[in-house]
Amino acid sequence: MTTVTLGTTGITVNKNGFGALPIQRIIKEDAVYLLRKAFECGITLFDTARFYTDSEEKIGEAFLGMREKVYITTKTAAITPEAFWKDLEKSLSDLQTEYIDIYQFHNPAFCPKPGDSSGIYECMLEAKKQGKIRHIGITNHRIGVAHEAVDSGLYETLQFPFSYLSGEKELELVEKCKQKNMGFIAMKALSGGLITNSAAAYAFLAQYENVLPIWGVQREKELDEFLSYIENPPEMTAERAELIEKDRAELQGEFCRGCGYCMPCPVGIEINNCARMSLLLRRSPSSLQLTPEVQEKMKKIEDCLHCNQCKSKCPYGLDTPTLLEKNYQDYKEILAGKPF
Repeated sequence: MTTVTLGTTGITVNKNGFGALPIQRIIKEDAVYLLRKAFECGITLFDTARFYTDSEEKIGEAFLGMREKVYITTKTAAITPEAFWKDLEKSLSDLQTEYIDIYQFHNPAFCPKPGDSSGIYECMLEAKKQGKIRHIGITNHRIGVAHEAVDSGLYETLQFPFSYLSGEKELELVEKCKQKNMGFIAMKALSGGLITNSAAAYAFLAQYENVLPIWGVQREKELDEFLSYIENPPEMTAERAELIEKDRAELQGEFCRGCGYCMPCPVGIEINNCARMSLLLRRSPSSLQLTPEVQEKMKKIEDCLHCNQCKSKCPYGLDTPTLLEKNYQDYKEILAGKPF
């Protein structure tokens, strides 16, 4: 079994974390079953957020009476003290716990620090003093904010997108966290579904001893896949290295990661899926993307106001309206039976 210690937190877990965003899409009974099965088979860190609707509630139900056996990390998107305390109390209540192992600022547009105008870092310190949280973390999609958080020395963990599609900037961030003895939690290890070979994804991340991937799990077959890696962790073979290079050639660069921070759209375009439809068509069975329901979602692109709100909110600096137009054109060509 391969383990990871999250920096100065001292939290040591199997190199498989459970990403609980997807369980908000399934009924509570199924979610509780998946969570408990994950624990029984060796996963002990479960990551969620106040923003993930009823995900915290499902985790609370799953681990009631056995809280000390698992690590729970959650997040607040609060930018005021009032919102911070409201989120924290709601999370504690839904999780049915007296403490949160790692409480994280959820993708803030700035790096919260003592003495800034927000006052929310002071809230973190007070919550820790009260014993309601044990460690302070931050998540982000902005490389600048992430570097600032690491350099500040104020955080024990950073959660950031990291996969074999990541570039040199992300690799530098991972190395900096290692040097600073700061825990690195890798979200989007499958790049929002664009990476379809989880064994290759695991083998890549296994090369970084300080990185803990959290896998988004919604179905039992997905969970079983990651559980199998506990006793038989995939290694970086020549075949997997070749696959990774092929995917990098096809996917690296200016593409939508599907993070959803551009949402909501004023006219209801499902940007986080529509802006990467060309890649989804290449990476998954096209029949899944050509249903009447998906066709209707893609047609909404015609209603784009070109207000550029999505562009201004994209943490990767993408020209989102142009991406939408390009993906819609590809989609219409596929519907017309033309290869692209």
